[in-house]
Amino acid sequence: MTIKIHLGLAQWHHSQWYQSKSSSSGSLSQYSRYFSSVEGNSSFYALPRLANLKNWYDSTPESFKFCFKFPKEISHKQSLIHCSRLVGEFLNRISVLNEKLGVIWLQLGPHFSAKDFSRLEFFIQNLPKEFNYAVEVRHMDYFRKDDVERRFNQLLTAHQVDRVIFDTRSLFACEKNNARLDVATREALLVKPRVPTHVINTGCHPFVRVIVPMHRQLGVWVLRQWVDKVALWLAQGVEPYLFFHTPDNAQAPQLAIEFYNMLRARVPAIELLPNWQEDDVQGDLF
Repeated sequence: MTIKIHLGLAQWHHSQWYQSKSSSSGSLSQYSRYFSSVEGNSSFYALPRLANLKNWYDSTPESFKFCFKFPKEISHKQSLIHCSRLVGEFLNRISVLNEKLGVIWLQLGPHFSAKDFSRLEFFIQNLPKEFNYAVEVRHMDYFRKDDVERRFNQLLTAHQVDRVIFDTRSLFACEKNNARLDVATREALLVKPRVPTHVINTGCHPFVRVIVPMHRQLGVWVLRQWVDKVALWLAQGVEPYLFFHTPDNAQAPQLAIEFYNMLRARVPAIELLPNWQEDDVQGDLF
């Protein structure tokens, strides 16, 4: 029996990924030849147009999954207060993707602390049950392994909402060599969340985001650890979503494929994905 995983990147279009000068919309069909899912970060900034959603649906294989992010109007500007209309509009809009809609994720800002927990509790309790959700927190209140974190994890578990795991360990591990780092990595060190990596499965679709420095060898140890964990999850019958980042994402496709090859060596039964072909990218990514 083939084991299903959802593997992808933070975007489907990058100026250095394809030889052909296709548009963002046009490159989706190329991207989906190799990857089975994508983070839908564009929805954080604006609602996708209905025409675009229908085009994206038609441009991707039957099993492809879009994982859209809740708009920042909801998560950051309204901070989960008085936003039921916005939530309804967002979910109604993206629901046209039907079976291609994967996990819808809420990324909370760095100032959303324990004092705001009741807002999150009310928000999750009132979400429509027909979708899969995940929540990413960035305030340290949710990482102290105390009563606050326990209540947070219990809330997610009770509603089968996954906790987003954003693994930035290898990025910050190279911080001591900052003088030797490339510009993109130095910029990433300034903006990416510096929080512990708590590997907790609170739902049915573990949602993992991994960022590795431009020099990918600095992140091999992280990939190996995720191979171990994902292999365990697959053995337990859950379907993880895994998304790979590099500071400017130019190298992200090869990073994801490297992880996939390591995982398939461990779990040969996972679905076979095509290789990221060299003739589809602009030169050697490494």
